[in-house]
Amino acid sequence: MGGLTAALLLRDLGHEVDVFERATGELTGFGAGIVAHPVSVRYVVERTATSLTSITVPVHAYRLLDGAGSLLWEEQVDYLFASWGSLYRALRDEFGRGRYHQGAALVGFDQDPDGVNLRFASGRHARCDLLVLADGVQSTGRRQLFPGVEPAYAGYVAWRGTIAERDLPASLRDRIDDTIVYALIPRSHALVYPIPGADGRADRGHRLWNFVWYRNVEQGAAFDELMTDRDGFPHPISLHPGRVQDRHVRELKDSAAASLPGDVAAVVAAAVQPFIQAIMDVASSAMAVGRVCILGDAAFTVRPHAAAGTAKAAENAWTLAEAVKAGGTDLPGALQQWSAHQTALGMNLLERTRHHGDGSQFRCDWRAGDPAHRFGLYQPGDSSVWTRRGVTGDG
Repeated sequence: MGGLTAALLLRDLGHEVDVFERATGELTGFGAGIVAHPVSVRYVVERTATSLTSITVPVHAYRLLDGAGSLLWEEQVDYLFASWGSLYRALRDEFGRGRYHQGAALVGFDQDPDGVNLRFASGRHARCDLLVLADGVQSTGRRQLFPGVEPAYAGYVAWRGTIAERDLPASLRDRIDDTIVYALIPRSHALVYPIPGADGRADRGHRLWNFVWYRNVEQGAAFDELMTDRDGFPHPISLHPGRVQDRHVRELKDSAAASLPGDVAAVVAAAVQPFIQAIMDVASSAMAVGRVCILGDAAFTVRPHAAAGTAKAAENAWTLAEAVKAGGTDLPGALQQWSAHQTALGMNLLERTRHHGDGSQFRCDWRAGDPAHRFGLYQPGDSSVWTRRGVTGDG
C-alpha cells in the first residue's frame, strides 16, 4: 500500500516510476479490515474518481464489553472501515499494469553517488535514481540497509477472520450494526467491525464482519506448533486462510464460546477460514541511506492497536513526495530530512502500540473509556471521520 502510494505520487510529480512486486498472483489482504484514516485514503479522495463511500463502511458507536457481555463503556465515534483489498485495488488500478512488474523479487542492490543498481531473483537488473523499499515486515531491503534489524515477537498473535453479513442471524446483525464491538477479558481482547464485502460492495447485506482476537502464545514450542500449517511447514509471521490446522481452529472457537461475550463469539464461530498474524515489532534506526529509502512495515512494523499501520505507510509516501519535490537536485539531502521526521513518527507509534498491547495482554491495566485507546496516527483520535470531512467536503 505504501509502495503504490509512493509510486503514484512520484509519477504525479513527473518522474518515471516502476513498481517491482515480489508476489506473482493477485494481492487480496485475505479480507482483512483496516481503518480508513484520512491519509490512508487521501490519494483515492483527491486524485481518483473512486467514491470513498463505495469502498468504506461507516461506524458511529464504540462498545466495550466484558467476557460476560456486560457493557463497560460506550461512546459515539466516527470511523470509516475499508478492506485492505478494496483500497489496494483502487490504487493499483490507478497506477495501471504497464510499469507494475509482478514476480520481481529483489535480492540485492548497491548504490553510488548518481544512482542505485538493483538485482532480482530472475537475473534481471535495473538502475534508478531513487529506490523506495516497501517490502513489508520481512523486508529484503531492510536486511541489507540495516543488518541485524529483525522482527521481534511481541508474545501474542492476532487471530483474524471474516463472515458474510447475510450469514449472520438477523438479531445479531441488528445488535451490532453501526458499531465496533470490543471484548476485554483477562490477558486478552477481541474486536468485531464491518468492512466491504469480497466484491468490494459496502452496502448492508453485502458487507463482511471482521473479527480480530489477540491471544497470548509463548515463544518456543507452543508458537512454533501453532504457526505450522496443515502440511507441516512452519510460518514465522502469518498463516493464511485455509492453512491453519483444523485442531487449532476448533480450539479457537471453543475458547470463544467459553470466554468471549456472545455477540463476539458468534462472529468468531461463523468464520469459515480464520487465519493468524504473529504480532511483531520492527524498528529501523533511519529510513534513508543515500539514494535508498524504506517505508511502511519494512521500516517500522507496529502493533495493530492504533489502527494506523496503513496510515503510517501512506504518510511516509506523501511526505516522501513532498521532500523529493522540495529537495530539487539534492536528493540525498532531502531524503535525510524526510527520514528524521518519519523515523520519529514510526518510533512514537511503535512505543504507543507496545504500551497499548502490553496493557491488555500482560499488565491487564486497560481503563474503559481511556482516550489513549482511540485510533490514530500522530495521536489517539486523529482517525475520526470529522478530520476526513474537512478533506473531502462530504459533510
